[in-house]
Amino acid sequence: METWIIWAFVSMAFAGFTSVIAKMGLVGISGELGLTIRTLFVGAFVMGFALIFVDRGELSQIKPVNLFWLGLSGVTTTGSWIFYYKAIKVGDVATVALIDKGSVVVAMALAYLLLREVITLRMLIGAGLILAGLLVIARK
Repeated sequence: METWIIWAFVSMAFAGFTSVIAKMGLVGISGELGLTIRTLFVGAFVMGFALIFVDRGELSQIKPVNLFWLGLSGVTTTGSWIFYYKAIKVGDVATVALIDKGSVVVAMALAYLLLREVITLRMLIGAGLILAGLLVIARK
């Protein structure tokens, strides 16, 4: 198995824990405050990670286009997190997390449109199954 696939599964596991742990941390406080506290921790951990693992020489390779796209990614991440925390504060984590994973379909469509990535029949079938699952989950 390729290394990046293993990393993706590790990411999946961490993301699963994140939702449940976050819901536990929101007891007695608003989703907005909880998100703010969590984000401060994320920023500190990522900065520590960068200090250890990012080669200082790489800083000179940053171009305006990197700042633009990564900044835009930060904006969309912020939007995602704001609404995710609002949803898990009042909703069931399992349902919210499953609906959130519909982002796979959005990412697949954007990868095709913007990055010209190849979308195979297998991937389309998977996306269709995800959408069908979202319809089942969203209806009570």
